[in-house]
Amino acid sequence: MTYRTMRQRFLLSAGSTVMMSLLLAATEQHAAAMPSVAGAATLASSSYSSPQPTSYRASSGTSDSTSHGTPAGITATVAHPSLTPDVTSRSFFWDAVDAVPQDAWTQLRKSFTWDIDALPPSARARVDKWIARYRQSPENIVSITREARPWLAWITQQVEERGLPGEIALLPFIESSFDPGARSYRGAAGLWQFMPRTGDALGLVRNGRYDGRLDVTASTGAALDYIEMQADQWYGGDIPLSLAAYNAGAGTVNGARRQAQRQGRGGDYWALNTLPGETMQYLPKLYAIAQIIGDPERYNVSLPEIHAAPAFASVTIDRRITLKSASRLLDVSQSRLARLNPGLLQGTLDPGNARTLLVPSDADRQAIAALSGTDNRSGAQVASTHRVERGDNLSAIATRYNVSQQDLIRWNAIDRPSTLQPGQLLSLSGG
Repeated sequence: MTYRTMRQRFLLSAGSTVMMSLLLAATEQHAAAMPSVAGAATLASSSYSSPQPTSYRASSGTSDSTSHGTPAGITATVAHPSLTPDVTSRSFFWDAVDAVPQDAWTQLRKSFTWDIDALPPSARARVDKWIARYRQSPENIVSITREARPWLAWITQQVEERGLPGEIALLPFIESSFDPGARSYRGAAGLWQFMPRTGDALGLVRNGRYDGRLDVTASTGAALDYIEMQADQWYGGDIPLSLAAYNAGAGTVNGARRQAQRQGRGGDYWALNTLPGETMQYLPKLYAIAQIIGDPERYNVSLPEIHAAPAFASVTIDRRITLKSASRLLDVSQSRLARLNPGLLQGTLDPGNARTLLVPSDADRQAIAALSGTDNRSGAQVASTHRVERGDNLSAIATRYNVSQQDLIRWNAIDRPSTLQPGQLLSLSGG
């Protein structure tokens, strides 16, 4: 499905205008949380906190660190044989998942659509400036791409399914350094750095037991919905302008556009010169990191191997269960489950908050079936329909039942995904 087709299907209904008003107000709060990047040479803001990982090197007993709490300059990382499975070392945590090298980077590059050579000279200079900065510290890119290992292949799939530019899959590089637990000092949280009000407006549940902003699958669906909705509502489908609004707020971007147009400069992102400093750098940074990922050898960057298939599977669970119990049933360490499910603040999945548990893709299939209650030996039946609840979106529903968004749209003759209504029944098969 092309982005144009998806965008036409995504045109907002009258009822969605209220939601957009809430989002417009919420994005102003999101924009206020964006720190200045003047003089920065790292991929993401240093305003959020991240646990300091334990790093084990084959070549050195020392460990450098970036300002984001991620290890720098990793050349050979190994799991020490004496460590128990529950040790949460972010440096080697996913080595077991990536035991058979695959290549998600090739798949990502195929979905790239932005042409740096088509930029005006002034815009190209802004991108080149960030490429040069990143080249000064290639170890930062290596460190952050290692953090992306569990998520990149799946996020790339979600972006591709919507027909969006593949470069958007790299947005967490500059938002959170691909750390789903990242929190800014202003209150933004998660891989996509949603402020509380923005997350609330997008239907991400947030309470003392669960934070949907930290739930990677839920927040990714919300982020992509948000980018598409703003593109349609304000910018005639223009994704770069929508990304600027994601960073600074639609009100700020709209004001900058009006001023640029009064000056005869045009209304595209690259013509705007009165945006906040962070937003002026937002697209150049994304273009720059996409250029480096697109041709890492040219920029002397060694990317870690990442499977082409997602590193996790989604399991729908309709009962309360702790990560401790799930880890015993799956024979998977509790720390692995916790890393995949950072939204579960107290280590317990409660169907009142969320019904999807992410488990490693290499977990035993029979154990997964038993966990989800769909083990054929028990006589249980796989769900054939889903009743839409408040806050549901097509991305989250598709992930929950391991189906594609296109199939959900086709099976249920959905014209506008944004108009899902609580109580609506969706068929989960074509039969």
